[in-house]
Amino acid sequence: MRAVRLHGYHQDPVVEEVPEPTVSGPLDVVVKIGGAGVCRTDLHIIEGQWDAAMGPALPYTIGHENAGWVHEVGSAVTNVAVGDTVILHPTPTCGLCRACRAGQDMHCSESSFPGLSHDGGMAEYLLTSARACIKLDSSTKPEDVAALADAGITAYHAVRKAVPLLYPGTICVVVGAGGLGHIGVQCLSALTATRIVVVDRNPDALKLAEQLGADETVVADGAHVDAVKDLTGGEGADVVLDFVAEQGAENEGFTMTRPAGSYYVIGYGGELRIPTLDVISTERNIVGNIVGTYNELAELMVLAQAGKVTLHTKTYPLDAAVEALHDLDAGNVRGRAILVP
Repeated sequence: MRAVRLHGYHQDPVVEEVPEPTVSGPLDVVVKIGGAGVCRTDLHIIEGQWDAAMGPALPYTIGHENAGWVHEVGSAVTNVAVGDTVILHPTPTCGLCRACRAGQDMHCSESSFPGLSHDGGMAEYLLTSARACIKLDSSTKPEDVAALADAGITAYHAVRKAVPLLYPGTICVVVGAGGLGHIGVQCLSALTATRIVVVDRNPDALKLAEQLGADETVVADGAHVDAVKDLTGGEGADVVLDFVAEQGAENEGFTMTRPAGSYYVIGYGGELRIPTLDVISTERNIVGNIVGTYNELAELMVLAQAGKVTLHTKTYPLDAAVEALHDLDAGNVRGRAILVP
C-alpha cells in the first residue's frame, strides 16, 4: 500500500510503498482509510518537536486524524464489523488504568498515538484498536469528518471544559479561526449562550467565523488587544480560547482575559511569560488542553451528524501529501486539509 513516510526531521516526508497492516491481536482492527486530516501537529512532527516525547523509530507513517471503513477485525471485536464506517479516536487505550476508569482516557498510562508514536493513517490502511472505533452512519463520508478525530475533539474538549463559565451575559474570545478555531466557534454556538468574539489576522477566516456563529470579529492587526478590551468594557473576556498560542499570541491571549477569568491554551509552539504577581493579583486561570476523550468524540459526532458542527475542508489525493503540508504551512488552507487515498 502507499503511505506518507517521514524518514528524517526537517525534511519532507515521501509517499512510498509499504506492507499492509494485518490483525494479530484479539482487539485489533484494520481500517481502510477514507480520509486523513493534515494537522499543524504534523508540521511540528516534521520539525522534530515531538521526538523527545514520543521517540518514534524512523521512518514511520504520519497522520493522526483518521476515518474510513473497517477492513479486518480481531477475534474479540464486537463493537464494529467489516464494512462499518468509523471515525477513530487518535489514542487507542487500555480501559483498565486509573485515567481510563476516571473517564480521562486521553491520559491513559498505556496509550499509543498512531501518527506520533508509530505508524499513522496517511496511508491506504491503518492498524488500530476496537477501543478507538466509533461507528458512524453508513451515509457519512470519512473525508468529511476525519479531522474531527483530533482537531475536532481538541476544540470540543476545551469548550466542554469551559461550558460552566460561559453562561448568558459572558464573553468568550476565540483566538484563531483556522483548522481548530472554526470548529471551536461552532461548538461554542451549539453548547453555550456566550457572546463569541473571534480574533484572526485573515479576513477570510473572520468571514467564515461570522457564518459559523461569531457575534463579533476583530482583525489581528496589532491593535486587536485594545479592540477586545473596548468590546469588553475594558475588562477583558471571561474566557479566552487560544487556538494559536505562538508568535506572541499566547501573551496577548492572557492579556485579553479579565480578572478571575480563564485563559485556555489549545494551540502551542510559543512560550507564555507572565509575572507571577499578575497571576495572583488578578486570579486569572491558565488551563491546558490536549485531545479530548473517546466519549467527547462520540458527543461531537452527534453534533456533526445533526449538522451543528461541520468541517470546512480542502481535499488532496494521498500522493499530494507534501503539497498539502506546504499549503498548510503557508497559510493557504481555510479550515482543514484532508488526504483522500
